[in-house]
Amino acid sequence: MLRTFRIAPSILSADFARLGEEVTRVVAAGADIIHFDVMDNHYVPNLTVGPMVCKAIRPLTQAPIDVHLMVKPVDRIVPDFAAAGADIISFHPEASEHVDRTLGLIRDQGCKAGLVLNPATPLAYLDHVLDKLDLVLIMSVNPGFGGQQFIAHALEKLREARSRIEASGREIWLEVDGGVKVDNIGEIAAAGADTFVAGSAIFNTSDYAATIAAMRSELSRSQGA
Repeated sequence: MLRTFRIAPSILSADFARLGEEVTRVVAAGADIIHFDVMDNHYVPNLTVGPMVCKAIRPLTQAPIDVHLMVKPVDRIVPDFAAAGADIISFHPEASEHVDRTLGLIRDQGCKAGLVLNPATPLAYLDHVLDKLDLVLIMSVNPGFGGQQFIAHALEKLREARSRIEASGREIWLEVDGGVKVDNIGEIAAAGADTFVAGSAIFNTSDYAATIAAMRSELSRSQGA
């Protein structure tokens, strides 16, 4: 069965001096989702954006806002991002004392819930919570910085995650984040991903539409279309 593919540019690599314009431009260029990488200089060694930035961007686009929380503890900030207009909120199990409770909190706020697995985080975290997930995010770099190289082992992890999702019979997006580019997105899709976070691969180019179109071409080829 043909999968629906989604391109999710990460604003981490956008020009922050004109962030609203960047978001409007990348959506016009064909992006499906706007991805927020939220880092706290505690769970990860970097500091990025908070709910106020999400609130400022929300009126500028109808595209879903996908918030990836790299913060610890995580529960305190979830309601703030939900109130700021997030559509999807995902977090790392290492940042929550009670993963099931955090997933429930996200859904109670009216958002879709996702769980993020780092390169060394086992897929076993999914075993008892797939029924509460709308998204699984496989990190193909270690979180904290943009522009890193794709970790090849993530392909096998994606294949295994796709198998678990299909066995569950549920509609769960399988997202990948880290080192996604035009020249590897087809291989990543073939491993099972359907939602692709790309930061520098899009925002560091002069023509966002051409880059996104090239990614879609590779994705079509991966399905034999």
